[in-house]
Amino acid sequence: NVLQEHIQQCKQATTKPFGVNLPLLYPNIEELIQIIIEEKVPIVFTSAGNPKTYTNIFKQTGIKVVHVVSSSKFAKKAEEAGCDAVVAEGFEAGGHNGREETTTMVLIPAVREAIQIPLIAAGGIATGKQMLAAMVLGADGVQIGSRFVCTPEASSHENFKTAIVQASEGDTQLSMKKLVPVRLLKNAFFKQVEAAEIRGADEAEMKQLLGRARAKKGMFEGDMEEGELEIGQVAALIHAIKPAAEVVNEIVEEYNATIKAFTIASR
Repeated sequence: NVLQEHIQQCKQATTKPFGVNLPLLYPNIEELIQIIIEEKVPIVFTSAGNPKTYTNIFKQTGIKVVHVVSSSKFAKKAEEAGCDAVVAEGFEAGGHNGREETTTMVLIPAVREAIQIPLIAAGGIATGKQMLAAMVLGADGVQIGSRFVCTPEASSHENFKTAIVQASEGDTQLSMKKLVPVRLLKNAFFKQVEAAEIRGADEAEMKQLLGRARAKKGMFEGDMEEGELEIGQVAALIHAIKPAAEVVNEIVEEYNATIKAFTIASR
């Protein structure tokens, strides 16, 4: 099993806590949950489903549960379901998104007002300054995705990484809003989806268009025309492929330097 293999690789690479992302809509969800429990994964990040369904199962085995939300309403539901924290993801984020189209700048303070549990900000964050901004808005931490796609450690194809580095503002767009909203880098496949939506294609046609392993074809096999290329708006701020450790160090250094600059300026 690929999930089990990756979990075991993480265990070999570090003694620090790590998490597993688990979209609840996967058809083999029960099997995946069993693997996570057997491997004693410390933290699970759930998404795309009702957190009530599985949160207690994880918590009974000592696993922390963090649920990804796109609104304060769903953040409250996650808190009521017993989640240990939430990730509030603004619609700048790459990949699957909420239907509310709420930006991180608005979403984080709204969720902070609504819940008492820890809040992790996501969507449009790739630098230390953006991390600090999220914390000022009320986040306790940040989740960063798109920036780490452009690292040697990421399994994404080099063609995809190069396209991200070359991207500018406006090169991504939210698509498939009626089916499953997803932010994509614009390419030939994106235009096919857009044309189908404009002419009013039904759900069956849209699923047929999407159901050709498009994500694998684009992000992992490097087909830049017919593949699905999920990445966030923050691609416009990613200018180089760098090792993950270097990315983390740069973010932390900029975060600390920005705090220091504001502290000096306020004296």
